[in-house]
Amino acid sequence: MEAPCGSNQSFPLCAFRFALLMKHLKKGRKFGRTRDQRRALLRTLAFQLIMNERLKTSEAKAKELKPLIEKMITLAKAGNLSSRRRLTSRLPGAAAAKMIKVIAPRFARRPGGYTRIMKLAPRSSDSSRRAIIEFVQ
Repeated sequence: MEAPCGSNQSFPLCAFRFALLMKHLKKGRKFGRTRDQRRALLRTLAFQLIMNERLKTSEAKAKELKPLIEKMITLAKAGNLSSRRRLTSRLPGAAAAKMIKVIAPRFARRPGGYTRIMKLAPRSSDSSRRAIIEFVQ
């Protein structure tokens, strides 16, 4: 039987070759870091956004941070013990406390869309895309 890709290779090798070209199951950005470094980066960005309520960063980092923060706010809105414990496991204590006491009550009646990303001009030194991520008022 001839392989579907038209070569003399066996089918599994042919399928593997095409799998290298397609971006299936490749969700998320890597930022040129290992998994632990990415987690630490996103945790630090989330902490800074919660404490300052506005953050200037690269556009890719802002887009990666937005769903993480939105899920944390939804978790904080529940306000029960398990959600508090989950927040404190993901954030430093001061940020988790501010999230529960200040930010979650502000969005109590809002069903979603707690943050916005505003694009800025590229940085002049390396032309990287910049953005501001902030909480919607």
